Amino acid sequence: MTYENLDAKLVNALLGNGRASLRSLGEDLDVSVTTVSNHLRDLEDEGVIEGYTPRVNYGRLGYDVTAIVQLKVEGSALPEIVDRLRDQKQMVSVYEVTGDYDVIAIGKFHDTDEMNEGIKGLLADQDIRETNTSVVLNTVVENAQFDLDVEE
Repeated sequence: MTYENLDAKLVNALLGNGRASLRSLGEDLDVSVTTVSNHLRDLEDEGVIEGYTPRVNYGRLGYDVTAIVQLKVEGSALPEIVDRLRDQKQMVSVYEVTGDYDVIAIGKFHDTDEMNEGIKGLLADQDIRETNTSVVLNTVVENAQFDLDVEE
């Protein structure tokens, strides 16, 4: 098994169970615990694996509104605006994009009143020229990750 192939298999195993022990990963991949530990450390050092976090269902915690907010931003203010969005706890994703808008942010809110407060706060910034907000009606897939291709 090649180094890259083992890394891909290790990533796939963790995608299936992010809480798997080094021992169980080693058994599943037919390598030693030390090999698993070394490869995991390398993947972490290289930034391939950025952490081990739970997948939270925000809807079950009362965050019933998901909003997709598109923003047109004055060019020089873009870094400041995306930093501000990133620091807002309810923004779960922030993207700089091409097209008609400069930024797309996805936020989770308890209700539309809370969402409106957040969006009005954005509109108060003179560097934001325009926003367009869509409310998600039905989440088909969210936070999906995909297995890496593995050579057999």
